Amino acid sequence: MAYILLADDDSEQVSVQRKVLEALGHKVGTSRSAAGTLRELERSQPDLIVVDLHFPLAEDGFGLIRGIRETGCQLPVIVLSGWPDDLYGTPEEKLVSRVVVKGSIHDFLRTIADLWAG
Repeated sequence: MAYILLADDDSEQVSVQRKVLEALGHKVGTSRSAAGTLRELERSQPDLIVVDLHFPLAEDGFGLIRGIRETGCQLPVIVLSGWPDDLYGTPEEKLVSRVVVKGSIHDFLRTIADLWAG
């Protein structure tokens, strides 16, 4: 299964996502900050990265998306957000693979399956 890096400052969201993904056999790493996510990306080889857009502020999520791509990372990046409209029409929208609305676990899992066919 995939190694998925979850980047979100909401510990409840991370806990739920982690439990669901691990129950499906995925390995899950987590980070609660943009800087921590970039450090983890340097240390590990995830198959997918899931980023909260408001991390805790939208500027942090946008900066993280840019930072991931500036490292040369070409991995799929899923933005999981309660405010997906904040991303649409921005330059960062072109840097992500998919956008999923928080709370839609079925869409989230389908997106992971679509992007990781390992």
